[in-house]
Amino acid sequence: MNTSKVADKRHMRSIMTRQKLLQAAKEVFMEEGFQKATITQIIKKANVGYGTAYVHFGGKDEILIVLMEDVMEQFYQIAETPFFPTSKEEAQQQAYSFLKMAEAERSMMRVFAQAIGVSPVVSAKWKEIREKFIQRISQDIAYSQKKGLAKAQLNPELVARGWFFTNEMYLWEIVRNEHQASVEDIAQTITTVYTTGLYL
Repeated sequence: MNTSKVADKRHMRSIMTRQKLLQAAKEVFMEEGFQKATITQIIKKANVGYGTAYVHFGGKDEILIVLMEDVMEQFYQIAETPFFPTSKEEAQQQAYSFLKMAEAERSMMRVFAQAIGVSPVVSAKWKEIREKFIQRISQDIAYSQKKGLAKAQLNPELVARGWFFTNEMYLWEIVRNEHQASVEDIAQTITTVYTTGLYL
């Protein structure tokens, strides 16, 4: 029983150390940007030993990937709502939620954008995230075609890619604060194009 308590304490300490490193990394990345940030700065900010830090993460790329997965989990929750909704309003709400999330997570998304441009590991992770979204959308379109709700002659994967890339382009524009229109207008416009082209 005593051994089990010691193991539990060790496990809790390990979880807390990992969280400290992730929080410190988030702060360093937002202050310095991905390229200038160093693992040394992160370790110092987290106030942990080098050996301990490297037990958890192999470097700043690995830490950023965990932070990216945490943020993208919120986007996945939006994507888990069927991408072929029952109404145009529902589709619009989903696009709006996706783009509003980009606005809310602007600071970290900027760090991700920098990292995608310079780190092959982070770039590969982003491609994996993108494919997960595209496959999810594609499944919903194929299901809707089977049910006679969507145009059968359209390739579900090509439609899914077109829809996701449109959302992604606006997502990065919002992150860089380059969008001219409101998030509401963007969501309404792209949803109208999408649903008009796809719905019967």
